[in-house]
Amino acid sequence: MNRVQSMLLLAMLTFALTGRATTLAADQPTFGATLEGTAPLTIEGDISSQLVDGVDRFLLKQLAESSKLRDKNWTVDYSSIEAYSKSLEPKRARLAKMLGADEKRLSVPSFRKIFVDDEMLDIVAKSKSFVAKYDRLPVLGYPRSDWNDQPALFVETLSLIPTKPKAEYVIIIPDCDQSPEQLAGLVPGLDEEQQVARRLAEQGFIVCMPSLVSRSREKRRNADLTHREYLYRSAFVLGKHLIGYEVQQVLAIVDALKSPRNDRNIGAARVGIIGYGEGGMIAQYAAAIDTRVDTVCVSGYFDDRSTVWEQPLDRNVFGLLNEFGDAELRAMIAPRPYILDLGIAPELELAGNGGAPAVLRRPNLLKGAANREFNRSQKLIASLRELTKFPHQELSPNVSDGSQEIPFCSSATTDAFLEVLTGNRHSAPTKFGDYDSINTSAATIKARERRQIVSIDAYNQAVLAESSYTRKEFFAKLDTSSPEKFSETVEPYRDIFAKEVIGQFDLPLLPPNPRSRKLYDTEKYVGYEVVLDVYDDVIAYGILLLPKDLKPGEKRPVVVCQHGLEGRPQDVIEEQGNAAYKKYAVQLVERGFITFAPQNLYLGKDKFRTLQRKANPLGKTLFSIIVPQHQQIVNWLGTQSFADPEKIAFYGLSYGGKSAMRIPPLVKEYCLSICSADFNEWVDKNASTRGNYSYVWTGEYEIFEWNLGSTFNYAEMATLIAPRPFMVERGHFDGVGIDENVAYEFAKVRNLYQARLGIGDRCEIEWFVGPHTINGKGTFDFLHKHLDWPAPK
Repeated sequence: MNRVQSMLLLAMLTFALTGRATTLAADQPTFGATLEGTAPLTIEGDISSQLVDGVDRFLLKQLAESSKLRDKNWTVDYSSIEAYSKSLEPKRARLAKMLGADEKRLSVPSFRKIFVDDEMLDIVAKSKSFVAKYDRLPVLGYPRSDWNDQPALFVETLSLIPTKPKAEYVIIIPDCDQSPEQLAGLVPGLDEEQQVARRLAEQGFIVCMPSLVSRSREKRRNADLTHREYLYRSAFVLGKHLIGYEVQQVLAIVDALKSPRNDRNIGAARVGIIGYGEGGMIAQYAAAIDTRVDTVCVSGYFDDRSTVWEQPLDRNVFGLLNEFGDAELRAMIAPRPYILDLGIAPELELAGNGGAPAVLRRPNLLKGAANREFNRSQKLIASLRELTKFPHQELSPNVSDGSQEIPFCSSATTDAFLEVLTGNRHSAPTKFGDYDSINTSAATIKARERRQIVSIDAYNQAVLAESSYTRKEFFAKLDTSSPEKFSETVEPYRDIFAKEVIGQFDLPLLPPNPRSRKLYDTEKYVGYEVVLDVYDDVIAYGILLLPKDLKPGEKRPVVVCQHGLEGRPQDVIEEQGNAAYKKYAVQLVERGFITFAPQNLYLGKDKFRTLQRKANPLGKTLFSIIVPQHQQIVNWLGTQSFADPEKIAFYGLSYGGKSAMRIPPLVKEYCLSICSADFNEWVDKNASTRGNYSYVWTGEYEIFEWNLGSTFNYAEMATLIAPRPFMVERGHFDGVGIDENVAYEFAKVRNLYQARLGIGDRCEIEWFVGPHTINGKGTFDFLHKHLDWPAPK
């Protein structure tokens, strides 16, 4: 072979080899250090924890800015006192609903019947000036229309009735960790100056004192809860509130005191309320809602509420700070006299131990945040001053600079209160008369609280029993007569779910600014960490797995694989991850799907649980952040060359199963949803104090969502997913619930899909003998079927 022939052969071989290489390159994608179209990801350290930290900063900023939103929402008519009062009526109704205090109370007997003629009520003590009695008054009927006239919830009071009563009444609400008996000097605990009830009774005022549920702790299965948090948990899910119950109890007393005259010639005269600590909170709410309260004194409570998230959980009111801070509540009481007491406030610190950790700090009305809130209230009522001249003091005159500690409700404070209640200044006696006898004890006080706890708990459980009927009535406007009618009539419910249950931030998504870096490179798949911007300080983060047999330009279905409580994206991918996940993101990639494993917020124990507490006063939840994170994720996935935007599915385990019920209803780009190891009769699981499966007994204090009982259980959430395919994966030995409850709730979903919409093939449940885990059989078949991707042979 000559030189020319050799060169020709070499050229032919080179062409053949390079042509083959070009063909291989055309058939297989190249997987670089970053995904095409993304910038390099340079964030170092624990991105998951940094994501949670960013959301924390975001929510704290939202709380700090909430007073501006309240200023914007404060639209009232200052043209006259009458116009002002009328313009506040819608606000009073909204506040009552927020507190769960909007139910009609029972009609009450006359004043005489309450205090004189009930033979079951014994005299507790006598002095030369007054007699002390225990009283019981019905408040609410059973929460059934046909039983509503039968008393179910009561208030018990200690009443001090003077021998020569004046024409004004005073309701005194002690702090939750005080007893009425202490304020009357019947049991030890308070010095004489703080025995405000006894002081007023000595001066001739009829005094009524309800007792509040205390913060005493009790071990309840897996959670060491205060009595207040225990009752709060069930009530909150049902659209009720311990605060609301206690406000209703106080207003039931007002009902009685304002009833027609009795034969003792004491009738519907002026009523003033004094409250200390938690009692100050109840007094303020009650007076803001009900204009029949003539005068109010708040001691040890008024403050800036932007830190309510760190206070005892039973103070949490969903959406409160969108409209009502303490400044707004004070303005709703105006032009009625309102005395702010500068005396010392309660302080406490609660460890978690399965309940919500909390701290109460003393507000200082003369400086700091509390003073700024007081000044806000001054601005809100400034226009009223020209109409009324406010002939009363607004701060108790018993301290000059706040440097010295003074007792709550001192003589100076109560004198200021009585002056505006009666028009006359009263001098407190320097020495009390002795009681002739005292017939009460610590055991009596403890037994009363036990009755109160049982009564409220029983009322919560009665509301729970009615809740399925309430939800059915709520969904009465849903029309399933045709797919078109269904699609049209379901949208208002989606809007309610978004705004009133999940809570939407009225913010546009930022440009995603995708960043990525390669994390895995195996024989069958390659994995990338991906970070997207959502809001200021808020990112979305997850791991994308791409099959290595993916062809350039080929679009495949994507399955979003969502981890559970305290999980991370790596858990659904790696061997050392939680065994319950069974590496299902990898299993699905090996079946040909693309998977994306996002980081959700439920990471870091109290660290993430406080996010829920920071969100709730704004009418928001964890999912107010998680939903837009997922919206950004699917928006970005839908633009990628390898993803079919019409075939992006959601599959979540445990807390990821909770996500499967809440995210797809609002992120319509998810073409189907699979709820694994979570589907339940969710309202019962959250509110029941009978079932041992209930969240009432666990340390997951963030799990409770406002008013699901009246609106959206899991069947109703699934209604918002329909007509898209929906599936449940349920292990018989999964301790999150019991089979009969799961089956009961799923039967309603099945009825919707099969019987009413005629799409039964889109709704399935797989039962398997196993625990809280991915099973990966029926659900994988479901994905192949509805994503139209061939199953491996």
